Amino acid sequence: MTDVKHQLFEQFAIVAKALGHVHRLDLLDYLAQGERGVDGLARATGLSVANASQHLQNLRRAGLITSQKRGLQVFYQLAGEDVVGLLGALRHTTERHVAEVDRIVAGYFNARDSLEPVSRAELLKRSHEGLVTVLDVRPSEEFQAGHIPGAVNLPLKDLEKRLKDLPKDQEIIAYCRGPYCVLSFEAVAALRNKGYTAHRLEEGYPEWRASGLPVEATK
Repeated sequence: MTDVKHQLFEQFAIVAKALGHVHRLDLLDYLAQGERGVDGLARATGLSVANASQHLQNLRRAGLITSQKRGLQVFYQLAGEDVVGLLGALRHTTERHVAEVDRIVAGYFNARDSLEPVSRAELLKRSHEGLVTVLDVRPSEEFQAGHIPGAVNLPLKDLEKRLKDLPKDQEIIAYCRGPYCVLSFEAVAALRNKGYTAHRLEEGYPEWRASGLPVEATK
């Protein structure tokens, strides 16, 4: 029986080892937004194509992602929504037990938005009642791959020049890649500075989708 347990633990360790690199966590974070080609992932993470491919192979061997070749390009996606849950569990455990997380959150995130974020249930309720504008501040390719129904896509880099596209008499709820995605923090801070009533979604698009809530794509 001990041998069986050790065999199982060896498999668990493969997954744990695959998660044990900052670049692999970053790649998983991007793949949680939707399927991506290796070239796009390399650009998004600032890695060389060769380096990104090496990390992706580690994740694929651990069963965390799958790949499909179309033409000359290889496309990757998460192996399942449970991978989003695994990343969330890692985040929650680290938040509870690693003091450095509190320092980073207080120094960067809380300085930009210390207000309570809006939960998924509350956003769903308010959007159904037509009380809010849902703002997706991710790049357009991520928005097209999948987004919250009815959301307006306004990437952070375009926010300043497209403020006229947003109603000033309605609350704006911004979201992006996850609970610590800097895009939504920066967007909310910028909107409030311009006189808008703005809040963040508690988490992000991957958590919304993984929870079984409705999504839509524009591809």
